[in-house]
Amino acid sequence: MAKLDAGSTLQRLQNRYRLVVMNDDTYEEVVTFRLSRMSVYIMLSTIFVLLTGLTVALIVFTPLKYYIPGYGNAGIGREYRQLKYVTDSLEKQVNYQVQYIDGLKKVLGGNADLKLDTTQFQVPKEEISND
Repeated sequence: MAKLDAGSTLQRLQNRYRLVVMNDDTYEEVVTFRLSRMSVYIMLSTIFVLLTGLTVALIVFTPLKYYIPGYGNAGIGREYRQLKYVTDSLEKQVNYQVQYIDGLKKVLGGNADLKLDTTQFQVPKEEISND
């Protein structure tokens, strides 16, 4: 395989070419461009950089940024955490109420497994004094 030297590569980038746009019916030249590979590369790179810059500016300076996952202001995150705490506490309260209602249903239905306290207390008698 032939080795390319830097001089020939640079020369190929600087070679001039002509781009002619012609009318197909009359063979009249409508537009003529003198281009080189380097100028085409620079033009395409400039267009790419401009489009990328415009896209980033559109996202950064407009409300479109709120549609990016993970992007938002601190207030929204704080509100989210507060709502999560309230939701968790409400969920606990509902679970406690469900347990209470199930316990009442068992007691009223006669299905409760109650363990009666059969321990007897020894209450000391008070001494009555005849004063």
